[in-house]
Amino acid sequence: MFDLVLRGGSVVDGTGAPARSADVAIVDGRVAEVGAVSGPARQTLDVNGAIVTPGFVDIHSHYDGQISWDDEVAPSSHHGVTTCIMGSCGVGFAPVRARDRERLVALMEGVEDIPGSVLSEGIDWRWETFAEYLDALASRPRLIDVGAQVPHDALRVFAMGARATAAEPATDADIAAMKSELVAALRAGAFGFTTGRTDNHRAADGSATPASEASAREIIGLSAAFDGASSGVLQAVSDFDMARSKEAFDAEFDVLESMARASGRPLSISVMQRTGDSEQWRRILARIERANAAGLVVRAQVAPRAIGVLLGLEATFHPFMGFPTYKRLSTLPLPERVRELAKPEVKAAILSERSEPVAGDGSPIPPLADQLLANLDFVTMSLFRLGQSPDYEPSRQSSLFGEAMRRGVKPLEVVYDALLESEGQSLLYFPIYNYASGTLDEVGEMLAHPHSMLGLSDGGAHVGTICDASFPTFLLSHWVKGRDRGRIPLERAVRMLTSDPASWMSLADRGVLAPGRRADVNVIDLDRLSLRPPKLVRDLPAGGRRFLQAADGYVATIVAGEIVRRDGVTTGARPGRVLRARR
Repeated sequence: MFDLVLRGGSVVDGTGAPARSADVAIVDGRVAEVGAVSGPARQTLDVNGAIVTPGFVDIHSHYDGQISWDDEVAPSSHHGVTTCIMGSCGVGFAPVRARDRERLVALMEGVEDIPGSVLSEGIDWRWETFAEYLDALASRPRLIDVGAQVPHDALRVFAMGARATAAEPATDADIAAMKSELVAALRAGAFGFTTGRTDNHRAADGSATPASEASAREIIGLSAAFDGASSGVLQAVSDFDMARSKEAFDAEFDVLESMARASGRPLSISVMQRTGDSEQWRRILARIERANAAGLVVRAQVAPRAIGVLLGLEATFHPFMGFPTYKRLSTLPLPERVRELAKPEVKAAILSERSEPVAGDGSPIPPLADQLLANLDFVTMSLFRLGQSPDYEPSRQSSLFGEAMRRGVKPLEVVYDALLESEGQSLLYFPIYNYASGTLDEVGEMLAHPHSMLGLSDGGAHVGTICDASFPTFLLSHWVKGRDRGRIPLERAVRMLTSDPASWMSLADRGVLAPGRRADVNVIDLDRLSLRPPKLVRDLPAGGRRFLQAADGYVATIVAGEIVRRDGVTTGARPGRVLRARR
């Protein structure tokens, strides 16, 4: 007797093999058969016309705080993700000493745009060491599986206290203390170690992150914690001293390369087309090619679309939030605020003003906001209406700047009017990275590179500015069945979402639909698969807001043989658990 049989679907098994018509039978949370299944089942789903895939594996998220209060792991679980790895980019909440909790909250607030009030109220802090963190998380059932990596910033603060944020170099004793805790974390089940080395990441007060200027000696000393390990990965984000010389670029890549060499383990690097140096990503990929030719295993983590922000009157920020007249109205309820903003004299006053700083000094607004507000001319040239059918590859002609030129008015006036549409709930899309050419052509190149893999969804982070946890849905709806239909074949796209990331994380029990593998499964009506516009909801602790984005076309998502989502609705099943890497 099977527990569940999926009948009549088109199985895309995650290996890259051609899709085939087959049934999938599940028993005790495992795939029992794939083929013509004839035995009886307690539950049968007719999935004729749908594709049946392994559950998606997301290797780059930031649910480190949210996971302590949220059992749904949304919005990732809404987009077919059944396994999620957090602790990316060097930021997180373990290990941590009681005295340093607020320090890590301020860091996450600035780097990942998660309000400090939400984190302070929501996190229960039942841990100090990383092993205790995993134990605390394991005490609560959840929708999907989660695993964690050790973040460099938290590790550094754990060992050095306030000195970690004072740009002090780590002493030999500091490195030894960090390495000792990292070894213990890896033994407890951590999936790897991550570091952030970019000036774009700042704490809530605008200060640099603890690990951003860590020396090569520190990086190599920590990477040696993996010595002799048969699993575990490293992940890094860096801007490669973008504004400096080729020598600085190579020196920074040498530091990252030393991580892979000292650890003997695979390394992934976040890669995107940055503003200010739109060709840097090609140089990074060239160095990655050289590293692999030299016997290292280095991959580029890339996104399937532009990396940008959503602007709106209720979002984390928008172009007018620093304008004096708007600031006087900002605390009004949205309907009343919109009525005031619609008055001609209010509009005229705001458009005659300039923005004041909004970040720093304990402000919940991330420093990125001031960077954008200081360059409004640039911002308006790349602002688009997102629309009810979100367009993530809009043409330059459809930009608000282009509309202003056609109407013969100032671009900020068009932006102002657009923000008031839909009773003030409209969203504007500002692609910052991966969109220098005004198309996703370069993204297509990144996705096709032999040393690239899908990542950077940032689920759980930037809660009031992005919703890139929808990346899996976008990959399938845009690159498989939308843009240049079949630009990425379905079988390859599914492999990018399943067996490739599972293999990277040494998760040998999932990522492929085959007998004996874990029964994490998606049933998808590919013809209907599409994204709805993101919506701001107030469901975080302390009344915090975040973007959630729904999708049409997911017939069912199954975790360990249990249906956790059906036709876009979460069920009561909570089979998810905390994963521990095997050593």
